[in-house]
Amino acid sequence: MKLYYADHFVLPLPEGHRFPMEKYSRLRARLLACDEFDEADFVVPAAAGDEEILRAHDAGYLARVVAGTLDAAEVRRIGFPWTAAMVERSRRSAGATLAACRSALAGDGGSACAANLAGGTHHAHRDFGSGFCVFNDAAIAALAMRAEGRVRRVAIIDCDVHQGDGTAAILAGEPEVFTCSLHGAKNFPFRKQTSDLDVELADGTGDAAYLAVLDQALETAFARARPELVIYLAGADPYAGDRLGRLALSIDGLRMRDERVLGACRDAGVPVAVAMAGGYAEPIDDTVGIHFNTVTTAARLLRGAR
Repeated sequence: MKLYYADHFVLPLPEGHRFPMEKYSRLRARLLACDEFDEADFVVPAAAGDEEILRAHDAGYLARVVAGTLDAAEVRRIGFPWTAAMVERSRRSAGATLAACRSALAGDGGSACAANLAGGTHHAHRDFGSGFCVFNDAAIAALAMRAEGRVRRVAIIDCDVHQGDGTAAILAGEPEVFTCSLHGAKNFPFRKQTSDLDVELADGTGDAAYLAVLDQALETAFARARPELVIYLAGADPYAGDRLGRLALSIDGLRMRDERVLGACRDAGVPVAVAMAGGYAEPIDDTVGIHFNTVTTAARLLRGAR
């Protein structure tokens, strides 16, 4: 199972910035130290190129990002200060999901699964970035896999606590790409978009209620989408201890969530690319542990499952 990482492409942030950038390097270090993976399983992805990005994003927006001519309001909406390093990191993160999709479809490493150890930048819209998201890696990857003739039907299963609004908007005119989002009803973004399947959750939703609606959502998504590839956004932020989450899942509940999603892919014989998406717990090690569980659960359930 290949794990694609770009944490050494540093996105410089000012002191006290609330985005936990160090979670990515900590996750890779913890995975390297476990017995599940060899060093050869960790791969630096190629950067997403203009042609790949432009299937999902407006040419003017891409040009402003690359040139550093985003206006102040656009920069505030993204939430990161513009630097050339931000552009490269964003390209690499999208490239990691592209690579994970290709690897999972090819059975690279003997697995029907691969992972981006970052990604899940689902708030990026066609012509603007938002909520710490510059380029929408899931939309870019889904459209690329179709354009490359690797698959016809893709399902994006988004279990970040925040709605995948950018993904829904970008892919609204793509009937062969099914978007499913389970998210907090009252959480960001406050102006929701329309996914193919939206499941809105009340503040304080815990393990049992979440897993029950997830089971129903997976049954519906697989029946309607009949996917040949799943892109799974495995956000750590439904966790009860997440600063931005407002739900109440336990770490064990999130592990069971991963088992449900990844098990459904295995049972349907569908390759899956996993992206980590959000996570803002304090201590940061809780977020890292949740992401670690996702990746090791994927390896356990999907290695050799072709």
